[in-house]
Amino acid sequence: MHALQKPARFLWFCFLLFAGLYFSKTVLVPLTIAGLLAMLVLPLATWFEKKGIKRGLAAVSCLVVMLIAIALLLFVLQWQFSGLLEDLSGIEQRITQLVSDLKQWISSNLGVSPKKQNELIKEQQSSTSGQLSSVVTAVMNSLMSVAVDLILVLVYIFLLLFFRSHLKAFVLKLTPPEDHLKARQVIQKSSEVAQSYLGGLGGMIVTLWVLYGVGFSIVGVEHAIFLGILCGLFEIIPFIGNLTGTGLTVLITIAQGGDSSMIIGIILVYGLVQFVQTYVLEPLIVGSGVNINPLFTILGIVIGETIWGIPGMILALPLIGIIKIICDHVEALQPYGFLIGENKKKDDTSIMDKIKGLFGKS
Repeated sequence: MHALQKPARFLWFCFLLFAGLYFSKTVLVPLTIAGLLAMLVLPLATWFEKKGIKRGLAAVSCLVVMLIAIALLLFVLQWQFSGLLEDLSGIEQRITQLVSDLKQWISSNLGVSPKKQNELIKEQQSSTSGQLSSVVTAVMNSLMSVAVDLILVLVYIFLLLFFRSHLKAFVLKLTPPEDHLKARQVIQKSSEVAQSYLGGLGGMIVTLWVLYGVGFSIVGVEHAIFLGILCGLFEIIPFIGNLTGTGLTVLITIAQGGDSSMIIGIILVYGLVQFVQTYVLEPLIVGSGVNINPLFTILGIVIGETIWGIPGMILALPLIGIIKIICDHVEALQPYGFLIGENKKKDDTSIMDKIKGLFGKS
C-alpha cells in the first residue's frame, strides 16, 4: 500500500495541474504567448540597448518592429483577398451549379426528388434561423476577445522585456546560492529554445509561402499567392494545419471551376512540399532546438488542444522543450527529461547530414 502512495500523489498533482491550467487559460494563454515572443525578440532588444537606447524605448522598438511585420502580412493578405472577392460572383455561380448537380445526383441515385430536397432544406433553415443571432453574437464576442488578448500580449511583452532583470533575480532568489549557475543556465537555454523554435518556424513558414505559391502557380490555381500564404500560415498548427490549408485550397479551386487535373496538381504540390519540409526545412531551419521524441510530441499537442484549444497546440512544443531543459538540469527530474527527449544513437545520421556529407569532407 505504501508503494502506491508516490504514484498516486503524482497522478493527483497532474490532475490538479491540468485542471488549474484549463480553468486559468484566459489569463495564462496571453501571458504564455507574450513570454515566448519576448524570448524571441530578446536579442533584438539587447541589440538596441547596446546601441545606447534605454530599456523601455528598446522594448517599445521591438513592439514596433513586430507590429510592422504583422501589418505587412495583413496588407499582402488583404491585397490578394481583394482579388478573390472580385471573382465572388463567378464562385457563387459555380457553387450554385455544383449544388444543382448534387441534387440531380441524389435524385438519380437515392430516389429523393429535387422538390423534396428543397423542402428538407427549408425545414432545416427554419429550425436553425433562430440560432443565427446567437451565432453572430458568438462571432462578435470572439473578435472582441481576440482584440483584448492582442492588447494584453503586447503589454505583457513590453513588461517582460522591461522587467526581465527583476524576474531573473526573483528566480535566483528561489534557488540556493550553490545552484545559481545552474539556474542561469536553465534561463539561458530556455530562451534559446524559444528563439530557435519560433525563429525557425517563422523562417520555415516564409519558405513554405514561396514553395506553395510557386507550386500553385505552376498548376494554374487562381490567386496562388494568397492560397500559398494561407497554407503556410496554417503550418503554425502542428499536424492538422497543413491538411487544413490544402483542403481549403482544393475547395476554393473547385468553387472557381478547377478541373480534376488541377486538383491532382494541388495534391502533388502538397506532397512535394511536405517532403521538402520534413526532410530539408525542419532539420535545416528549425534545427534540433526542441529534442522531443515523437510520442511526447503528439501527446503534448493533444493535451495542449484539450486544455487550451488551438493556442495550446501551437504552444505545446516550445513549452515541452523548456520543461525538458528544466528536467535535464534538476537531478531529481532528469529521468523525466530522458523520457521526453530523443534517444539518438551515436551512429545515427540524418538525411541532412548525408546531404552535407556529399559536399563536405568525408
